[in-house]
Amino acid sequence: LPGIAGIVLTMGMAVDANVIIYERVKEELRMGKTLSVSVAEGYKNAMSAIIDGNVTTLITGIVLFVFGTGPVQGFATTLIIGIITSLFTAILITRLIFVGMLSREKKITFSNRLTENFLAHTKFDFIGKRKITYIISGAFLLVTLVSLAVRGMNYGVDFSGGRAYVVRFDHNVTANEVRDALSTVFDGADANSSYEVKQFGPENQMRIVTQYKYDDAGDNVTAEIDKMLYEALAPLNNESLTEAEFVTTATNPVGIISSDKVGPSVAHDIKVNSVIAVLFSLLAIALYIIIRFKRWQWGVGSVISLALDALFTIGLFSLLHGILPFSLEVDQSFIAAILTIIGYSINDKVVIFDRIREYQTLYPKRNIRENINNAINSTLSRTINTSGTTLVVLLAIFLFGGEVIRGFVFALLFGVLISTYSTVFTATPIAYDLIRRDRKQA
Repeated sequence: LPGIAGIVLTMGMAVDANVIIYERVKEELRMGKTLSVSVAEGYKNAMSAIIDGNVTTLITGIVLFVFGTGPVQGFATTLIIGIITSLFTAILITRLIFVGMLSREKKITFSNRLTENFLAHTKFDFIGKRKITYIISGAFLLVTLVSLAVRGMNYGVDFSGGRAYVVRFDHNVTANEVRDALSTVFDGADANSSYEVKQFGPENQMRIVTQYKYDDAGDNVTAEIDKMLYEALAPLNNESLTEAEFVTTATNPVGIISSDKVGPSVAHDIKVNSVIAVLFSLLAIALYIIIRFKRWQWGVGSVISLALDALFTIGLFSLLHGILPFSLEVDQSFIAAILTIIGYSINDKVVIFDRIREYQTLYPKRNIRENINNAINSTLSRTINTSGTTLVVLLAIFLFGGEVIRGFVFALLFGVLISTYSTVFTATPIAYDLIRRDRKQA
């Protein structure tokens, strides 16, 4: 799943690269330039934003590959490969297609009557509304911190230690039926005999997580739990099964079809390494943006915004776990979702920062507030198009992708929304306030 998350982020960035190019071409066409000149200029003007956005995400991938473990490295590997290939296709392959079509005098359109001037002439004062959005972000942060303190997180086996089993029955069962059956063998059996039961895929399949003797790694404990599961759950099947048939994961269509065991020390190492990987990726992103955009304020604004994106997503999982009808478990897949959100979010921010830098060069006599507002307004169409296409894909996966990845995709859905919000209303305003304060002190 983390590897697939890397591919999802790659697809989102590949879409974004093409959207940036097409929006640039549309801008050139509005100026009255010919189609061939507009295509050439569109690719030329889009290049810096595409390169910067992909390089920041590539840095994230490299840092995660070096400092991450297991699934995090899987996410990083597919992300690195995906960025390189999507850069190649967006910059070279699509341009070759357009050049070929133009050479044959084919008609190419980048809009229709409805979309030709979509958000092309907006004049919204984003910077002027920053105090309101600061209050909104502060309220989100307060709710997140209170929820984490009061409700905590629903940690999976990856982060808490324990054993997880997927059990299949020969007919449909409910989680309550399975839970009641397990109570006969687990209740009072051990100080840490808590267990969770959730539907996992089809209605005849359940995922059971238990911390019964989770700090004892002996094979005898595994055999003991297998026997407990057999005694509790085998009677729920219509057909009778022997214990050997029930616990054999490789051949039987009914019974325990998979099992995972994570010791407490391994769970602790996974948690620590995941946090270190995320922190190092944030630091590397900040350094690149400071160097590339020649202002430390952009780096600080980005990191604060990215940290809030991740924190708000964590807070949502804390607030809603046990309320929604699907799992919001914090495990390595959730870490992959957080990393995907960070990668998507920084790409979004770099595109707007790049346009601000361009406007500062083109219009040096304008004040920075005007240039920032104009830059955000001029990239609104690209922001809506990229977020919209990504959300449509994620919504389809959320609705039809099955129970196994619903919590993961739910995190990505929220992450895309909060990333779009934070780019316009958090990262850029924070950088603006820091730049203005620095100038006053100078």
